[in-house]
Amino acid sequence: MGSGPLTLGTAGHIDHGKTALVQALTGVDTDRLPEEKSRGISIALGYAPLHLRSGRSLSVIDVPGHERFVRTMVAGATGIDLLLMVVAADDGVMPQTIEHATVLDALGVRSGVIAVTKTDLADPRSALREARDLLPGCERAACSTRTGEGVEDVRGAIDRVAARLLSRAAAGRGPVLHIDRSFSIRGQGTVVTGTLWSGELAQGDTLALLPAGELVRIRAIEVHGEPMEHAAAGQRVAVNLTGVRIRTVGRGDVLAEPGLLAQTTTLDCALTLDHAEHNARVRVHHGTREAPGRLAALGENLWQVRLERPILAADGDRIVIRRPSPPGTLGGGLIIDAHARRHGPRPEIVDRLRRRRDGRPEPTPENRDLAPLPAAGTREERPDVDEAELAALVQRLLDSWLRPLTPAQLGTDNDALKLLCRNGTAVRVSGELYMHTHALASAQIRAIEAIECHGAITLAGLRDELEISRKSAQALLEHFDSTHVTRRLPDDSRVLSRRLAKARA
Repeated sequence: MGSGPLTLGTAGHIDHGKTALVQALTGVDTDRLPEEKSRGISIALGYAPLHLRSGRSLSVIDVPGHERFVRTMVAGATGIDLLLMVVAADDGVMPQTIEHATVLDALGVRSGVIAVTKTDLADPRSALREARDLLPGCERAACSTRTGEGVEDVRGAIDRVAARLLSRAAAGRGPVLHIDRSFSIRGQGTVVTGTLWSGELAQGDTLALLPAGELVRIRAIEVHGEPMEHAAAGQRVAVNLTGVRIRTVGRGDVLAEPGLLAQTTTLDCALTLDHAEHNARVRVHHGTREAPGRLAALGENLWQVRLERPILAADGDRIVIRRPSPPGTLGGGLIIDAHARRHGPRPEIVDRLRRRRDGRPEPTPENRDLAPLPAAGTREERPDVDEAELAALVQRLLDSWLRPLTPAQLGTDNDALKLLCRNGTAVRVSGELYMHTHALASAQIRAIEAIECHGAITLAGLRDELEISRKSAQALLEHFDSTHVTRRLPDDSRVLSRRLAKARA
């Protein structure tokens, strides 16, 4: 599906061989601390670049497996796109395997690879079956890092999964970087690291350092030790900042586009929780920050989370809910309203949240300013647009796929299309031409890959590549130009925009 940046996160029980497998795949020992070396266990997050057979490179975050470091694991997993669950053949699925799987599910990370390790010690078949039941849908491979057997099978499985995923770099949200580490380098100043959740970073950009609200400038960017002028969502980055002292920044802070995020202490959420009760004390993990709070049950899977310390969150973000004592992960899910007012389970409020959860809010005085979550394939409802009509319209957009159509061709009016555009199902490509969001993403990926293959693309070239009409190809190129995916040359051919080209270099 795509070739943009992605981040792979490890998961699994202690001593099942996560770090050894990462080293076998990348050549990098991610245990860098003396204490990790002496104790033989991972304590902090580790990082490495992973080069795949297809030529693609992923960022890898290696997390600790010990139950005492689940908080660190959550902070690392919060920005990943696909998982590498490591299960030892001689142990099979263990308690931290299950807890890590719960964390990943809460974060919406369900694509990835199960690697059963230590096949030189035991038959992997039982562990493969157990892990398959825990993480259905994931690819599976068995290996031994001691002998090297099967390591390339794991690499190939990761490559196949990555090829099916759409990079967050294709989304249009501004830059958000949740900081997990900060330090100072003599002569250069303050450096922060993290996984870029969304948007792009470039040398010279001015961003907000939150929650302090200070404006800081990017002096330099590195991706796995390599200097870069730009970085895109899905990459693991180190950012050298000017205008900030090291003592004023730390883990849990956020680097973001000014005005994009604000502090909040009350969240309306759709959560999947195991044995949670109304008014239960919990610890809430979001990004690289955590805060104590309480749960207020609203009915179904709807909850209000009331925090004792603020976090920096946006609608559509995901959180993990843990029990403080005895420590354990209860589950987690989606933030529906990141800046909610305190309320109880009043029917009209629950109905509003249910509609918003499902992507179909009904405009009312209470929620007219509450935009639907940007989830593809969802629907928005209003009194003068029938739900069945919207469903038929979505199907017509899917049927037309790479051919953008006018309202007349779709047999509808602009009101219905505006609803679908607002909830992320449809996109106005150019003028009065509309496409399904998934179709536009597919067209964009194929256009980018064609440009990278041939150096540039013409209108006729895109027409032939996508097997569409000249008019459709023209509309798509105009859209790609306006969204800074492509740059138009004097001969009317297109190349990648400078930022995108450097981010993908």
